[in-house]
Amino acid sequence: MKQKKSIPPEGEDRFALMIFKDPWILILMPLLVPAVFWRHRRSRPVSLRFSSLDLVAPLCPTWKIRFAKTPFYLRLVVLCLVIIALAGPRSVLEETQRQTEGIDIVLALDAAGSMAAEDFTLKGRRQNRLKIVKDVANEFIDTRVSDRLGLVAFGGRAYTVSPLTMDHAWVKTNLDRVSLDLLEDGTAIGFAISAAVSRLQKSRAASKVVILLTDGVNNRDEIDPLAAAQAARTLGIKIYTIGAGTNGAAPFPVVDVWGRKVYQNMLVEIDEETLRKIAEITGGRYFRATGTESLRNIFKEIDLLEKTKIEETGYREYRELFVSFLGAGLLLLLAAVVLERTVFLKIP
Repeated sequence: MKQKKSIPPEGEDRFALMIFKDPWILILMPLLVPAVFWRHRRSRPVSLRFSSLDLVAPLCPTWKIRFAKTPFYLRLVVLCLVIIALAGPRSVLEETQRQTEGIDIVLALDAAGSMAAEDFTLKGRRQNRLKIVKDVANEFIDTRVSDRLGLVAFGGRAYTVSPLTMDHAWVKTNLDRVSLDLLEDGTAIGFAISAAVSRLQKSRAASKVVILLTDGVNNRDEIDPLAAAQAARTLGIKIYTIGAGTNGAAPFPVVDVWGRKVYQNMLVEIDEETLRKIAEITGGRYFRATGTESLRNIFKEIDLLEKTKIEETGYREYRELFVSFLGAGLLLLLAAVVLERTVFLKIP
């Protein structure tokens, strides 16, 4: 969300919000200006010596004598203007208030064989669970413009598909590569949480979140899911768990002896109790998705829940003032040259 502050009309307060692209160049001003002034004083022409000033005391200095150093001072001003121009002056045209989410999110998605069940539909056509989950996850990624996102896929083991990154196109590309035959079969929820937590362990984000989606029961004992959830809580990581699909008999595609695709009902069980405990331990929530729309609504709800506003002020549009300062300097230099050749012309 962006809010624009009012911008002064053209020509009004043009330099009120002036900044510099290379401000370090301004250091030359207090170095060069005194050096030029000192050199000018050292190189003054030899004056005529009189035994007494009584003869010239009654004479008043003319205006030419009073302003004789004007061309020199104009050149000093020109030097200052050139240094300012080299520093890249620019005035702010548009000040924006940008609100960013400040959240790191890891999606941990089940890619086990049970995700092949086709009890979801998309655009009126039956699709397997993984296809629907990937489609909805893509939509979710598009909504998290200011967040870093990571991706973990798991089956019998878990592996990092994409580390935390602001390159959402890269995350979506890797999400598209996740397939049912990518991992050994099984449901290692403990491994999935551990892999996701390791991605967030060194995160300094305002909020750290894992969204874990599965359609099965943990059947790997190497890492206990609840122990992994306790570790996540210690690190300040919140876990939202989603149980996806039919709990019971679900249609799985198989090929009959004639090579045709047919469906066979197979028993699928979701360990809702464990998923609910994981969410409770970490301060998250458990959701149940039995269809495409319910899954889409769950991701929308999580999107609304995880909004940590951090307001940042930034300047987005500028008017470059290099030409203005350089042009003013050239005009003053021209004026100094003209004055030296006319009004303040010195004859040796």
